[in-house]
Amino acid sequence: MKKIILPLFLASTLIFTSCKEEKKESQEKETEVETVESTAENSWQKPDKNAKTYAELSIRKGDDWEPKKFGGGEFENVNSLQLPEGHSDHAYYIRYEGPGWENSQVGFRMYLDWRNAIDIWGKKTDTIVLPYVGQNNYEDYHHESPWGQDILKAGKSLGLGGYGRFMNDSVAHFRQVKKTVASVENNTGSSSVMIDYDGWKTGKASIDLDATYTIYPSDRFSKITLSPSKEISGLTTGIVKFEDIPLIENKSENGEWGYIATYGKQTLVSEEDQLGMAIFYKTSEVEKIQEGSHDHLAIFKPTKNRVSYYILAAWEQEKNGIKTKEKFVKDLDKKLSTLQQNEKLQ
Repeated sequence: MKKIILPLFLASTLIFTSCKEEKKESQEKETEVETVESTAENSWQKPDKNAKTYAELSIRKGDDWEPKKFGGGEFENVNSLQLPEGHSDHAYYIRYEGPGWENSQVGFRMYLDWRNAIDIWGKKTDTIVLPYVGQNNYEDYHHESPWGQDILKAGKSLGLGGYGRFMNDSVAHFRQVKKTVASVENNTGSSSVMIDYDGWKTGKASIDLDATYTIYPSDRFSKITLSPSKEISGLTTGIVKFEDIPLIENKSENGEWGYIATYGKQTLVSEEDQLGMAIFYKTSEVEKIQEGSHDHLAIFKPTKNRVSYYILAAWEQEKNGIKTKEKFVKDLDKKLSTLQQNEKLQ
């Protein structure tokens, strides 16, 4: 039995038991084990070929996980996961290192470890691809393939839209967390990743934080919502900085929405490959825009209310992609107008 995904099995076990009350106790116990294992293998449903959005979380098969040990490349998808004790970066336990979410134009992945950064899937096709990524060779998604590839080097940064706490002139990531639970959900009109952090400690402060990433059937953006358990200074998001790539900023006409963005040669693909990245934020929720050591930062005001923002990635090799800075900025400004009128993009 897979200890990590035991919570997923509880409901199935109860249903099974109620349906088999008339069987002998020995048969009941034996079949129950088989049913639980079967439920584990079938808890994930392959997305429909016509699906417009998709989110997934996939872990290595077996219950013999050890920190920093890669025991093979066979994975299984799960609906939820509590990080095992000792899990860290490059542990090779979660396929492509964390949950992924995508639509027909773009995809994202989040490093489900202390880094807590968000990376970008550059897609050349308009179909769902994540169920097939990283299955045969754990490193293959770093290299060019017909569907596309992982295109962003996050390094020590937040990537695109990751979050942490800005304090002492640097960003504290998620090195000290009592418990982290991630789950995914796929619906007709959207797909989401939910992450619950219990006891995230930075400095002398400790809070719980809930995060939700949602992607919709069209366009290049994803919505992120953060819900802190109490007020904390320095909660921040940001965009990774690259040398000679200037920051682009603008605000809506009514001043209620703004964005920070970058555009240029800032991918792992080639020295000439062009990528645009942006974060849209509500100005009433943000205290200041500031340069960090590794990121362009949007630092939120202390609050115990939820805060939301959008991340956007536009890769030039995307099917019908944006290929110039001018067209990229034009697209961002159009979205600013949409936010001013509708208070949302989706």
